[in-house]
Amino acid sequence: MDRFPFPDDLVRAQQEWHYTYRALAVLRPRRATELRRRLLVLSIRIEWHPFWSTPAGWTPAARVELRRLTGEDRRTEAA
Repeated sequence: MDRFPFPDDLVRAQQEWHYTYRALAVLRPRRATELRRRLLVLSIRIEWHPFWSTPAGWTPAARVELRRLTGEDRRTEAA
């Protein structure tokens, strides 16, 4: 069993955050305003997710692990 049992909606939001951030990070991104707004909405959704109020979500390590878990695709795309 995982050390941090992340809810599916939290994992999806973090994955979408990474995708949106990468789309915004390119030179002259298309729809930059829309992407910035999406990034803000996702950031709020992640930050205020109820999971962080549970015993498993109290530690800073849980946030780090969520970013590590959802950031796997960044390393494989860069290779």
